[in-house]
Amino acid sequence: MRMTQLTIGHLAERAGVATSAIRFYEAKGLISSVRTTGNQRRYEQSTLRRIAFIRTAQRVGLRLEEIGEALATLPDGRTPTKADWHRLSKAWRPRLDEQIERIERLRDRLDSCIGCGCLSMKTCALSNPADEAAEWGPGPVFLEPRGARR
Repeated sequence: MRMTQLTIGHLAERAGVATSAIRFYEAKGLISSVRTTGNQRRYEQSTLRRIAFIRTAQRVGLRLEEIGEALATLPDGRTPTKADWHRLSKAWRPRLDEQIERIERLRDRLDSCIGCGCLSMKTCALSNPADEAAEWGPGPVFLEPRGARR
């Protein structure tokens, strides 16, 4: 029995995304469609789960390139299963732990330091006397993990 094919509008409505997002995901190779004789896109119903996978991965901070790499590990471009999600999310855990750590540092220092070594705040004289953080590189160096600094 053949799966029901969805129009781009119906897929967008069911997935909770704009049709432009559907076209964007397709252009990035994250999802695929077939064309009717009238050149209209049609999507397999399983594409709904693939879009849910993409959106969830984006919400945890993964870039589309990373999501595409993960989806490329699935045989024949199939929809991720529970076991696939477990395997992939386990691999992303260290990255998510690092993001959590960075957010916690931001939260804990938010009221006293923006982390950039700018010397424009009174507390910079305590946290970064003589602008020692300048040697660590540009940007919010106090909020980055030490190993990630340039």
